[in-house]
Amino acid sequence: MAVILFVTHPEVVIDPKVPVPKWPLSEQGRARMEAFASDPVLRRVRAIYASGERKAIDGADILASHLSVPFTVDEALGENDRSATGYIAPPEFWEVVDQFFARPTESIRGWERAADAQSRIVSAVRRIAQHGEEGDIAIVSHGGVATLLMAYLRGADHARPFAQPHRGGGCYFVIDRERFTLREGWRMIDPELRVEG
Repeated sequence: MAVILFVTHPEVVIDPKVPVPKWPLSEQGRARMEAFASDPVLRRVRAIYASGERKAIDGADILASHLSVPFTVDEALGENDRSATGYIAPPEFWEVVDQFFARPTESIRGWERAADAQSRIVSAVRRIAQHGEEGDIAIVSHGGVATLLMAYLRGADHARPFAQPHRGGGCYFVIDRERFTLREGWRMIDPELRVEG
């Protein structure tokens, strides 16, 4: 049965002078994604999709090159829009993220509302699931919208408990394409750390 692997990009180069959507993968992030590209879980992937952000495109390009399959950029797969604030350094960033998930119908500091981001990501992944490609699909996206998608698939009202198990990213879960249900929970992309989150 065909599946979607929803992958969050791993570590990035954080540069407060560069808009967040333009941040590339760091050396560590690239190395983790390159190692993941050889994982047998990807053997049936016939198409790859990525958000329009540089870090997701970098990750998708690594997978596509290794698997010799094309990748498509889909802007609807982007992270929740945080352009109203730009970069916020931790630990303040994590405090704002907690507010974002706790109050999904409110715009926190001008960010896209969690409810809107969830609706967008669910619609985008549903649309991709119905595309004509046979086999599995990999999507390279972001931790925030992945958390919202996971909460939707779990039928949960509160998304925060379903966040990826690694703050640096580089995690994935598996969706049944036909039923659009969660098939496997969070896994790390690193084979030696393959534990469910």
